Amino acid sequence: MKHVFIIGSKGIPAKYGGFETFVEKLTEGQKNKEIKYHVSCLADDSKEFEHNGARCFNIKVPNIGPAKAVYYDIKALKESINYIRTNNIKNSIVYILACRIGPFVGHYKKELKKLGGTLIVNPDGHEWKRAKWNKAIRQYWKISEKYMVKHADLLVCDSKNIEKYIKEDYKQYNPKTTFIAYGADVEKSKLFDDDSNLLEWYKEKSVTKKEYYLVVGRFVPENNYETMITEFMKSSTSKDFVLITNVEKNKFYEELRKKTSFDKDKRIKFVGTVYNQELLKKIRENAYGYLHGHEVGGTNPSLLEALATTDLNLLLDVGFNREVGEEGALYFTKESGNLATLINMLETYDEVAATIYGNNAKQRINKEYTWNEIINDYEKLFYL
Repeated sequence: MKHVFIIGSKGIPAKYGGFETFVEKLTEGQKNKEIKYHVSCLADDSKEFEHNGARCFNIKVPNIGPAKAVYYDIKALKESINYIRTNNIKNSIVYILACRIGPFVGHYKKELKKLGGTLIVNPDGHEWKRAKWNKAIRQYWKISEKYMVKHADLLVCDSKNIEKYIKEDYKQYNPKTTFIAYGADVEKSKLFDDDSNLLEWYKEKSVTKKEYYLVVGRFVPENNYETMITEFMKSSTSKDFVLITNVEKNKFYEELRKKTSFDKDKRIKFVGTVYNQELLKKIRENAYGYLHGHEVGGTNPSLLEALATTDLNLLLDVGFNREVGEEGALYFTKESGNLATLINMLETYDEVAATIYGNNAKQRINKEYTWNEIINDYEKLFYL
């Protein structure tokens, strides 16, 4: 039996988030029964339970602000090492998602090595570039990433661009890396166009099928909402721009409203969040186009979901997005007028042209990004 300890997600059952969905899918779709997963879960108690055949262990963490995630990962790592030692587990694997505990990981790596364990790290994206962090926290993330790379036996990158960055920026450590993509849900929505939930949502938000561009994601500056909103407002399209995102008490939202006056453009519609996954999928399928402005990080789950469902995808032209979208998308830059011109051009597109892009995108997802393939890749990696 190969024991794999997964640290760094908030835990399963998954409620939200990329890492949480990954752990959910990995355990739910498990094929090799010779692998035993142990999953840390952020909680208010220290209970243990089973989910998808995995042993889930709760880690109780005090609410200490930004340091909470660091405390959680360290405590989960200590618990995992204690469990390995107590149960005399040989050839264990500890898989840490993200690079939050770099300054502390060397000590625990030595303990794990004494027990014959292997440390695998998923470096995630460029956390140290995110605008939501102040300068001191960004510096910490960068230092932390460096030490995680230094001490990892293997780094699993879900983006070839991240893998290239790790190899180039940390070549002094000669990091051993491998690429395993993130997965996408490729099944169509179970809802029909006459579904009462869908029709009610459209009516409430004053939205019409195929008459809106869509974006789904966190409302943060590095996702380039300013560029997308400003450019959309410059365009002459009569379609709406529907933003599914949480902006309650969001300082960035108020700053952007003052800067762009988007509240005076009836086409710009902030519609809150949608937690019903089937409804969200149907809203994606029925969008005329999807806008994706992410420029920080590796393979983005919301991009994969858009390519799997929406016909026209307009992506910010950065390496991460081109790597995933290839010939299945159109690309825009942050240059003034670039996206507005593209949106105006798309007004003349007929359904056939849009469908060609959609087919290319879906073929790309089906070939490279299905959860079935990702689970196979991980099981081969873990069960060497």
